[in-house]
Amino acid sequence: MLGWALTFLIVAVIAGILGFGGIAAASAEIAQVIFFIFLVLFVVAMVMRAVRGRPPM
Repeated sequence: MLGWALTFLIVAVIAGILGFGGIAAASAEIAQVIFFIFLVLFVVAMVMRAVRGRPPM
């Protein structure tokens, strides 16, 4: 997911440089949404790992 967010961010930056304002804004918004979804899933995974504890070796 983080890879997708970075891809949309790069598309937004390139579109912004080339002057495509609408595409740049849409890509930046998509990248932001995907990044926040990634952060939420990351925090949930960390909490679940803390609750379960480390698996025995």
